[in-house]
Amino acid sequence: MTAPTPQPHNRSRKQEDEEEDPVDQMISRTGCTAFHYAVQECMAEHQDWRKCQGQVQDFKNCMQDYQRKRMDDLRDKRGHMS
Repeated sequence: MTAPTPQPHNRSRKQEDEEEDPVDQMISRTGCTAFHYAVQECMAEHQDWRKCQGQVQDFKNCMQDYQRKRMDDLRDKRGHMS
């Protein structure tokens, strides 16, 4: 018996009453969507996360940059409020 093949999110079809995936919404706000898709595509192709470490690292770096910028912005806003 073989395990079912996981599929990446299907973004090509949307029903009118279907809302966008909350994970996709969150990632799109970070600017890291292309890196997220690259991880999904690699996983769909290889079925082994170990073969996708380059894509995972790129996505991680992008998310860390986003978090760093976000923290800097929050610090700047606090500094102007004092």
